Amino acid sequence: LAAKNHAHFVKNPYSQFRNGWTVEQVLQAPKITAQLTKFMCSPTSDGAACCIIASEDFVHAHGLENQAIEIVAQGLETDDPAAYDTKSAMEVAGYGMSKRCADNVFKDAGFADGEGRDLVGVVELHDCFSANKLITYPALGLCAPDEAHKMVERGDNTYGGKYVVNPSGGLEAKGHALGATDLGMHFYITSEHSIKLVIFGMQAPGLFDIPDKRGKFGLVHNIGIGGAVVVSLLCRPEFYKAGGIDGQARLGYNHAYECRPVTLADIDKVKSKKSSKFVLQHAKL
Repeated sequence: LAAKNHAHFVKNPYSQFRNGWTVEQVLQAPKITAQLTKFMCSPTSDGAACCIIASEDFVHAHGLENQAIEIVAQGLETDDPAAYDTKSAMEVAGYGMSKRCADNVFKDAGFADGEGRDLVGVVELHDCFSANKLITYPALGLCAPDEAHKMVERGDNTYGGKYVVNPSGGLEAKGHALGATDLGMHFYITSEHSIKLVIFGMQAPGLFDIPDKRGKFGLVHNIGIGGAVVVSLLCRPEFYKAGGIDGQARLGYNHAYECRPVTLADIDKVKSKKSSKFVLQHAKL
C-alpha cells in the first residue's frame, strides 16, 4: 500500500517527497510500531490549499463553465460514544463514522443503499498511515467488509484497476499539512495534474477495461480522529464546456502541472480591486 502511494506521487509536482520507494525499501525503513515502518506513516508537513465555491449563476456570468466542478453531495459525521466503549481499533480509527458518512452522501446523491460506487473513478482518502486504507476501503463501500486485502491484490486501487485511489500520493507520500489536507484533496481530485489522470469521464487511455460510465464521479474522504469525517462526491456539471480561458492564461503556466512559488507579480494578475496594500506588503513571498 505504501509503495503504491509512493509510486503515485513521483509525478506530482506538489509532493513533499518524490523518491518512489519500493516495497523492499518501505519494509526495511525504521520501525515506528511493530506493524508500521517510517514510510508507512505521513510526514510532518507544511502547506496551504484553497477552494472557491460559487453558485451556478456566478459560473455562467463569468464564463467559467470549463472550470466548474459540481458538489453532488457532501456529508459530515462525528463519532459517537460507542466508538470509545468498544475495543475495536477500527472504530476508534473512524470506520463507523466514515461508513455512515459515505452511505449518507451516496443516498443524498440519489443512489439506493450500497449503489453508486461503480460510478466512482478516482478517490482521495485520508491515509495518514497505510493501515487506514484497509479500514477506509470497505467503510466507503469500495469493497466488501474484510476484503480490502483482495482489492489491493487485484490492483483495484491503482491505474488499470477499478478505482485510482490517491493519485496524488496520499498523505503518507505527498504530505499531510493538517488544516490544508482536505481542501488539498479536493484540488487533486478536480485537477488534471501531472499524474496524467484525467477524471470525470475524460479517462486516461487504458484506465478502465470497458467503456462504461465509471470515472464520472470523484470521491473525497477526510477524517480527524476524536473525531469527525467529511465525504464529498464530485463530478463535472451537465453544463460543462471544454476549452476556453482558464487559470493558465492568467498565470502564464498550468499550476496543476507545475509547482512554482507565488510572487507579488502573480498576485497582481489575480488580486481583487479591493485588495489591501497593507496586507500584501507584509506577505512573506
